Amino acid sequence: MELQVVSGAAIACRLFDIADAVDLAKAEILWSQLPRPAVTRGRLVSTPPKAVSFGVAPLDISLEPVWLPLDGQPTHLEASVRLYDFGVARFSLRLVADQLSWSDFTARVIALDRAVTSSEVWLPLLERLRETFDQALVGPLRSSLEEDYLIAFVRAFDETPTAEALEERIDLIPLLSGETRALSDGARRDLLRQRFSYYTDDLVVLTWDRAFIYEPRGDSDVMDVLDVANAQFLEMRYYDQLLDAELPRMYDLVEAMQRTRPLLSSRRFADLARRLYGLVAEVTELREKVDNALQVTEDVYLARIYTAALDLFRVAAVSAAVDRKLAIIRDTYDALYEEASSRRAALMEAAIVALIVVEIVLALLHRG
Repeated sequence: MELQVVSGAAIACRLFDIADAVDLAKAEILWSQLPRPAVTRGRLVSTPPKAVSFGVAPLDISLEPVWLPLDGQPTHLEASVRLYDFGVARFSLRLVADQLSWSDFTARVIALDRAVTSSEVWLPLLERLRETFDQALVGPLRSSLEEDYLIAFVRAFDETPTAEALEERIDLIPLLSGETRALSDGARRDLLRQRFSYYTDDLVVLTWDRAFIYEPRGDSDVMDVLDVANAQFLEMRYYDQLLDAELPRMYDLVEAMQRTRPLLSSRRFADLARRLYGLVAEVTELREKVDNALQVTEDVYLARIYTAALDLFRVAAVSAAVDRKLAIIRDTYDALYEEASSRRAALMEAAIVALIVVEIVLALLHRG
């Protein structure tokens, strides 16, 4: 007999890069001045702070409900946004999915995913956010970068199966893939590769853009960990694109500097070197905020999920690309600094020689 989902939800998330940083204290004050529900600071529910904690606790804000057509019917969705201090906003739309058969639950999850695919759902929320928190945004961005993620969460079935029994009794493949056609054995194995359980009655399955979470205790810690990993990936993509745009500009500037007159080039080389040094310092400082967004020390289970999510989202690969580009800029800075120093030294030597020549000429004229 098919399992029934007694208590569950489908949660669609969309992340945007909105600023270099967000002053969360100021954002909290701005929101409290409006006739809205109070804000809360994000915290891990069941995990001791010494085991896993946020570097800087994000700001969680409840928004007005959103109505979307699902399967032709207007459907009520709970809306919220989470603000990270390193400039990311994560919106979520939550569809309550209780008292459904497993197949109907899967269909609702897929329907929500299709309904929120268009950016038209998210852009009005994003624009209102920017207007409301304009004074709290440090270095506002109009970046087109965004990431999405879908979570199917079940708190209770009509039975209490173990994790092993659950995998035998429900087919996770349509939910995790969004496909209704049968997948190959290899594709099925790939989708189910990242499976985690801590107790005998919980289960987490991760994929690139979706996750299934069965947690009878209703804890949200796994969702918080996935949220941070997604936010880190989005920020690394931003830095990667920022440096991609900066490198050609840097090469053009260096080439232009080399064509200038020696008398002017040393100062211009020094100015360009200072600008590059400032860029490296800025990106490095912002990256430290991102890298320290979540501190995992003692909770091995959440650490495994967090590490798997970072691996799935290719955070390390993008981070390595950012490091390589920063290294190129640092090397260029060093070369420019040396060039500026050598040209200044050459000018000083030329000036000294000129002074000696002038003194010799004056001495000869005086004797004559």
